Amino acid sequence: MALTDHDTLEGIGEARAACAHAGIDFVPGVELSIDVPDGRMHMLAYFLEPGDGPLQDELAALRSARDSRNEEIVSRLAALGLDDVTLDDVVAESGGGVVGRPHIGAVLVTRGHADSMADAFDRWLAEGRPGYVPRRRLDAPTAIRLARESGAVPVVAHPHTLAVSSDGYARAFTDLAAFGLQGIECHYAEYAPPLREHLAGIAGDLGLVATGGPDYHGRYKPGLAVGVGRGDLSVPDDVVDQIRARIA
Repeated sequence: MALTDHDTLEGIGEARAACAHAGIDFVPGVELSIDVPDGRMHMLAYFLEPGDGPLQDELAALRSARDSRNEEIVSRLAALGLDDVTLDDVVAESGGGVVGRPHIGAVLVTRGHADSMADAFDRWLAEGRPGYVPRRRLDAPTAIRLARESGAVPVVAHPHTLAVSSDGYARAFTDLAAFGLQGIECHYAEYAPPLREHLAGIAGDLGLVATGGPDYHGRYKPGLAVGVGRGDLSVPDDVVDQIRARIA
């Protein structure tokens, strides 16, 4: 079991204790939003531990920027007439954790301004929509370097955001591997099996670990289950050992 929340290591201690009690191997980590030349991507940093470190310190700055962004989104929505979506409600929706757009989307649904989380993003929160506010991101070389300096293993998450063609994937992965990338999330719940195998082939050609996971987000991503995604996801057991072997 890996816990890789966005921009935070909160919850690592609790998750580790729960896994130990259940006899489950645990992998701490974090998920980051990254700028790349062709757009954006998400990056996982596996085996990142709470405490001091280059990437751990950067997370505090990212959370501060995220807080300012959330305030601006709520202000924009209020200016659009959605003043019943308050920051207090959004913080309460987060349960006291790091606040992000999904929590704002959930409040939009609760207040009747959207029919679903997907509708909330399509109508209000996605890039180009009225409530969208850009956020601070690290660039790929910096994020990979900070992860490696912090003893973590950087992996591209759900790489469909990088490019639309196989050639585009290959070029981007080659560039990222040169910066120190260690893996690609190939076995992803939303990908059809042929795409998973295609990406795993690219990872193998580049000497990278073909990782995987369901991208479970609880009720914010309905239909996804821990471990098996939509029912057909199977990540090889030895992936964890392969990732662990890449710890700097």
